[in-house]
Amino acid sequence: MSIVLNRCGSVSEEMSNSSENEVESLPQITEEKHQELGVSHVPIVSSFNERIRPLLDAVDKLRHLQVMKEGIQLPTIVVVGDQSSGKSSVLESLAGISLPRGQGICTRVHLIMRLQHHTAPEPELSLEYNGKTVPTSEAKMADAISLATDEIAGTAKGISNTPLTLVVKKNGVPDLTMVDLPGITRVPVHGQPENIYEQIADIIMEYIRPDESIILNVLSATVDFTTCESIRMSQKVDKNGERTLAAVTKADRAPEGLLEKVTADDVNIGLGYVCVRNRIGDESYKEARKEESDLFENHPLLSNIDKSMVGIPVLAQKLVQIQATIIARCLPEIVRKINEKLNASISELNRMPKTLSSVGEALTTFMGIVGSAKESLNKIIVRGEYDEYLEDKNMHCTARLVEMLDQYSGELHKCSENDLTGNFLMDEIQVLEEAKGIELPNFLPRTTFLAILQKKVEKVSHIPVAFVDKVWTYIEGVVISVLMHHSENYHQLQLSTRRAGHSLIARMKEHSRNWVTEIVQMEKLTDYTSNPEYMNDWNKLMAQQHDFTRDVLENGYVATFKIEGLGVVPIAGLRGYKQHVLLQAFDLKMRMTAYWKIVLRRLVDFMALHLQFCVRNLVNKEMEEEIVQELVGRHDGAIEKMLEESPAVAAKREKLNVSIKLLRESNNVLANIMDKIASNV
Repeated sequence: MSIVLNRCGSVSEEMSNSSENEVESLPQITEEKHQELGVSHVPIVSSFNERIRPLLDAVDKLRHLQVMKEGIQLPTIVVVGDQSSGKSSVLESLAGISLPRGQGICTRVHLIMRLQHHTAPEPELSLEYNGKTVPTSEAKMADAISLATDEIAGTAKGISNTPLTLVVKKNGVPDLTMVDLPGITRVPVHGQPENIYEQIADIIMEYIRPDESIILNVLSATVDFTTCESIRMSQKVDKNGERTLAAVTKADRAPEGLLEKVTADDVNIGLGYVCVRNRIGDESYKEARKEESDLFENHPLLSNIDKSMVGIPVLAQKLVQIQATIIARCLPEIVRKINEKLNASISELNRMPKTLSSVGEALTTFMGIVGSAKESLNKIIVRGEYDEYLEDKNMHCTARLVEMLDQYSGELHKCSENDLTGNFLMDEIQVLEEAKGIELPNFLPRTTFLAILQKKVEKVSHIPVAFVDKVWTYIEGVVISVLMHHSENYHQLQLSTRRAGHSLIARMKEHSRNWVTEIVQMEKLTDYTSNPEYMNDWNKLMAQQHDFTRDVLENGYVATFKIEGLGVVPIAGLRGYKQHVLLQAFDLKMRMTAYWKIVLRRLVDFMALHLQFCVRNLVNKEMEEEIVQELVGRHDGAIEKMLEESPAVAAKREKLNVSIKLLRESNNVLANIMDKIASNV
């Protein structure tokens, strides 16, 4: 066998090709040799055993290492069958040993059988389970398996997915590794759970689903194959039967029509059928093989079945051939997957933070984390760069803040819209009436303007406060998210930075709330602007006063008047007021209209400036000071606690280390065995 495998785990295509060639060159069992092989201890296909054994050892060692936990499937012969189909009897015949027998399910755990021919006169038998190896003997084998099964699956009649490995080193057995699964039963017996069928079905499907699995479907000749539950399950994963081989038991009990059943192949058995006669009663295995040979040689019906389809020796030969082929086909891919997963695990482990061993290292790491978090916040909150969070639009902070600011401005203006046109001039007239004094009638009292202003400001005063709360709640989420991201590998640091973040944002929010409350109070109690737009807008509005007054007092048929810059206003209800009152009310309204634009603009502009200033201060000064004070200023050893990894990080590191150890051992197993094979060529 020409196999090239270097220490990096690369396997040439030559390996697969040479293995398949050797499978083809395997000597077939002739009719003359059938009798000899059935009654002697000459190992079946012994010359091929010597060549396939190293590869089988490699796969067995990988199975023992449980490389399947890494998602790497191994080539496996999986033995399935309905309850009492004769599964265990077939395996007994192949191994030449007795397995547990009794009522109900005999196989309650999946039994991994490793058969190995060796020349020593005495067989070597052992059981491997729960991390231990228990030597046993042929005489005690059945009891030993029963005890091990009870330990694994309990003393009731339940099943378990924990494997039990039986190692049989015996003269004359074929080199095979098979997995015997619990027999399929639909009706629970006493002591079994009600969902016993579902449990067994789940285990079977788990093992037969991978493409690397060869299904040995054990069928009883006494039943219609199409009704077998094991056939139904195997067809779910292997519809065309390309990786299914059938062993037909109890041929001596139902010889009529058996030839037609195995040749018609109504159930798609792509790898063929082998009819066998299992040991009966106290027959020795040697006697059983002789009886089997005589049965298929002399029976009037069974003798018509082709000799390449009958007998335990033929079944053993087929299994060895199939096993060799699938191992040769799968091994290069297994090596590739092991190396791929090993490199990925090593890379992931290297990306994890190193374990801190001193307070100095902890302080350095801490300052690095604060610095990186500060830079991230500068990018996303101050500079508007979001390359770190391309897909998370919530973290595109400047865009979201502009959206909130636009919404805030819209709410302010919407809340004031009705004041401009609804009940036009009525509030102004009422205020003027209440402000009358013994004075010249053509003066507009300043108190009237302030009274209107206070009322308008009071109406919108809740909007800036609510906006401040909304913005800081959003910023708090962003800040905490960034801090948690940069400190995710240090559980204790996360706790401290989270506390510091919440405390800082709460203080900043309170400061902004006090500031905006003060701004609202200033707008309510004082009136001033140097903005020339105020006078310009007032003059444009006042230029329409004459036409407005004329339509109110002289044109009784006109119900509305359009004021440029303000809109259409109702005037019918104003005709009962004197001209000087209308003139004063119109002047007061236009002054407030022009000034209110300035007030709203100030509430928006000041808010934008305030937030930008506070956010910059938060990121560049307050946050770092708060976190340092939270962590370093305490006296409970918070920095030292940084040396403790979070449970999640510790578990991840442990998982990666275990995975790397397993994959390296697996890699070495393959490399060592392949090097050995190459040196023997």
